[in-house]
Amino acid sequence: MLLPAAAAAAAAASRLVPLSPCRRISSLKVPWKRDPVLDAAITRDRRFRQASRLVREVLLSPGRRLLFRYLTKRRERVKLPVRVPTFLRRYPTLLSVSPPPEPIASPSPQLLAFLDFASRLYELHAPLLASRLAKLLMISSTHALPVTKIASAKRDFGLPDDFLVSLVPKYPDLFRLVGDPGPDASGNAFLELVAWDDQLARSVIELKADKEADVVGIRLRPNFTVKLPKGFYLKKEMREWVRDWLELPYVSPYADASSLCPASPEAEKRTIGVLHELLSLTVERRMALPIIAKFCDEYRLPNAFANAFTRHPGIFYVSLKGGIKTAVLREAYDEKGELVDRDPLLELKERFVAIMEEGHKKYLEDLKRKREALQKEREVAGREGVKLPVEMEEQFEEDWHSGASEGDDDTDDACAQ
Repeated sequence: MLLPAAAAAAAAASRLVPLSPCRRISSLKVPWKRDPVLDAAITRDRRFRQASRLVREVLLSPGRRLLFRYLTKRRERVKLPVRVPTFLRRYPTLLSVSPPPEPIASPSPQLLAFLDFASRLYELHAPLLASRLAKLLMISSTHALPVTKIASAKRDFGLPDDFLVSLVPKYPDLFRLVGDPGPDASGNAFLELVAWDDQLARSVIELKADKEADVVGIRLRPNFTVKLPKGFYLKKEMREWVRDWLELPYVSPYADASSLCPASPEAEKRTIGVLHELLSLTVERRMALPIIAKFCDEYRLPNAFANAFTRHPGIFYVSLKGGIKTAVLREAYDEKGELVDRDPLLELKERFVAIMEEGHKKYLEDLKRKREALQKEREVAGREGVKLPVEMEEQFEEDWHSGASEGDDDTDDACAQ
């Protein structure tokens, strides 16, 4: 299931990087330091991640309809910090729930409009997504990837859920599907690269060097942007090691580096190049470490690849937010934690969040009206010397606590992306 063409092998051989004598990478330790700005960028997304997982349970059900009692039983699977009915009361524009006796959850009108918009956006940016998927295959030492691994990271790279049906068949000159992926992409299937494309085999680092050369008229050597956060200092030994390491030739993630000594600084340069390119291909320039780990074999990453992130704090940041380690490309974010270079697929997330905010605003307005009505009921009851029904008080307290705790349920940090 590997790319067999002799031409491809010859092209790969021509991309071999010159080797230097094997030298072991530095054993110096770099302390991890929390970055509140980048942590906040991840924390802001937690309710989006919760809502998208819950909605997906319905969208992946037959006919996009799911018995509400089944949905409520999936709270742990979607990692909600509150009960499903409580969450849907907070965000009523996500799903519609039919009345008893057998309530059924289905997409709301707002969500259906969003799905239509998503379909058009995927169609518009199909060439971008195809090139992104091709790059992922080109980084692989076999120029192929198991479909299950691509599916596990499809949302990170902005691929549609049905990319095997809606995207891959449009580009037979790039992709070949081998095996049966099954209805949920969990089968034993591989996606292969049909033909190598030298134009695509250019990393973000190399393209940046090309642009700078066009501006200044001098061919600059491709290299990483290193920017340590405020208050972060490296020991002298580590600064010297990083300086020497940066002086090494850049190793493209698309080059065949199989002959590099695994413990050499050159191999480290190649590993950082692969990780940098991988994060650059994601929509939000960040990715959970367990997802990256799935690609270790195909991308020839060392088992301890996560240490490479912490050894280079000026290039990456590893956040512990969300109960999962997430690697962040530091140069992709400004001092406010906002993305510098916005991916066009980011508009999907923003549209979805807007639907959530619309519903939550209505929910809070309704809660405010209920509070005012209950207060009047209390005043009338007080004048008449009677007590309000306990059920009325308890129901309002539950609703009020649900709305008031909107910003306090940090337990959802246990959610994975």
